[in-house]
Amino acid sequence: MTVTTDLVSYEDALASYDPVMGLEVHVELGTRTKMFCGCSTALGAEPNTQTCPTCLGMPGSLPVMNRIGVESAIKIGLALNCEIAEWCRFARKNYFYPDMPKNFQTSQYDEPIAFNGYLDVQLEDGEVFRVEIERAHMEEDTGKSTHVGGATGRIHGASHSLLDYNRAGIPLIEIVTKPIVGAGERAPEVAKAYVAELRELIKALGVSEARMEMGQMRCDVNLSLMPKGAEKFGTRSETKNVNSLRSVERAARFEIQRHAAVLSSGETIVQETRHFHEDTGSTTSGRVKEEAEDYRYFPEPDLVPVAPAREWVEELRAGLPELPRVRRNRLREEWGISAHDMQSILNAGAIDAIAATIDAGADSTAARKWWMGELARHANESGHPIDELPITPEQVARVAALVSAGELNDKLARQVIVGVLAGEGTPDEVVEKRGLKVVSDEGALTTAVEEAIAGNPAIADKIRGGKVAAAGALVGAVMKATRGQADAARVKELILEKLGVEG
Repeated sequence: MTVTTDLVSYEDALASYDPVMGLEVHVELGTRTKMFCGCSTALGAEPNTQTCPTCLGMPGSLPVMNRIGVESAIKIGLALNCEIAEWCRFARKNYFYPDMPKNFQTSQYDEPIAFNGYLDVQLEDGEVFRVEIERAHMEEDTGKSTHVGGATGRIHGASHSLLDYNRAGIPLIEIVTKPIVGAGERAPEVAKAYVAELRELIKALGVSEARMEMGQMRCDVNLSLMPKGAEKFGTRSETKNVNSLRSVERAARFEIQRHAAVLSSGETIVQETRHFHEDTGSTTSGRVKEEAEDYRYFPEPDLVPVAPAREWVEELRAGLPELPRVRRNRLREEWGISAHDMQSILNAGAIDAIAATIDAGADSTAARKWWMGELARHANESGHPIDELPITPEQVARVAALVSAGELNDKLARQVIVGVLAGEGTPDEVVEKRGLKVVSDEGALTTAVEEAIAGNPAIADKIRGGKVAAAGALVGAVMKATRGQADAARVKELILEKLGVEG
């Protein structure tokens, strides 16, 4: 869609105003059942087949808390350096929307399970920025509305809507930052880095796959501006359900420019929700934003309070995995690479794959080379995340081993990888089926070298005359004759030997 919105340049916006951000991230937990009933959370089921009287809000049905959901919430809180409540409870957040079958959402209001924490995030130039966490609380997801008949897929202009309640009641953790101030022109970069680090942390904890493109993790970007030197925050907008790291950065940047344009023209910012548009990188108005009191929160009478025993909390703390930033710093030192190189690996989503390839026997240089080269290219071309390519770290390690043993050269190894990705079998099976082993028979190589010299007498004379670099042309002729299956280094040695030239 075409959106026409007056903006000021980013530089002019930052010259006059300081941005203030608040990020609210919803994480869909990977539990087998919903937060308050036994319905399955499996993806892909027919609409409205994973429901029951409880998640549909039928009269007389009673919720029962999901223990794994509570445990996951505590793990997230601990990893975010939060305090864990000794006693907290759920509340009813009342509002009407068709995909809300009970007309209220079971959530936590003023008594969250985790609060007062922080997450340190590293920006691309190595600077570390601390994002303070206000709270992480438990709640349930709503259903899914599909608006039919309109041009945009939104309710405006649609002829009718379809409702699927399979997702209603799926456990969510909402993680809310304190106001993020002091980031200045780097505010959008900080937002992206924070969500990226949070995603890695959630995945490391094993509580969710945190797949943003599948809605398992989504971010609401709250943003306001205040004039330079002011202390009172401006009126905020909330861009809802942003579902990629790049979009989080773009949404924050756009809103900074839009707010500055509105304020500079003497108008006032409307507190509202907004929609982000991937195609234009812009936002458009949604609805005027309610304040907390408009939701008429009150304690959920059908659920007992949550009072996690301190022994249980400490047991969960002791069982936390190595957190992502600590692990990255350790691996960077072990692999002997720069912070910039590690950032590139992180951006590619290849850290786990490279580490697993090294664990399978490859050296770190070879593991990085194949994942960040050939496999990253295939991921980009296919549009799939690199860790979803149909090749395992063990198979990549085997390819590296074949190269190290001299049985494959790089060109042949790339063909082996293509074969594995195409489903032709293991690396060894692909080598066998395609006949890809390096030609190591000295007799065959010698014959090919002699034929190349005989077929290129002028080049041979140049080499005899001392122009050793010209040997590359003869190496190329031999490689062509052997379909790229010769050892290029050995071929060059044989050429120079035949021509009586020192290498």
